[in-house]
Amino acid sequence: MKRKKKMLSHSRGEISITRETAYIIRKAQQCDSRVVSFGRLVLFSTQTGDAWMLDPDDQLALCLARDGEEQEYTVIDTADNYQIQWNTQYIIEGDAFTFATQEGRTVTIMGYPTEEILRACATARQ
Repeated sequence: MKRKKKMLSHSRGEISITRETAYIIRKAQQCDSRVVSFGRLVLFSTQTGDAWMLDPDDQLALCLARDGEEQEYTVIDTADNYQIQWNTQYIIEGDAFTFATQEGRTVTIMGYPTEEILRACATARQ
């Protein structure tokens, strides 16, 4: 799997992707399940301390936190646009959230708020 970079534009008056990322990581560290849409992206945290950013259009994912610990990731936020270095792909089937890493490792996680995530993804695609 190739690491993909995607440039997306946002205006200066909009919320910062850096702030949104920090917010969802804090919620994960508090074991607070949240699903947030940010333009065409979806961010979510779980009661188990995980946090993810998703690109529903291309089924790309970026793990921001696991078990409450912030992960290494690259998100560059400037006044005119932002850049995300995606490192996994994902699929949601029923209650299962499955992701595949660049290294070819596939993991399925049960217990994420998949219905809410799918609703947010559908809204983000509109």
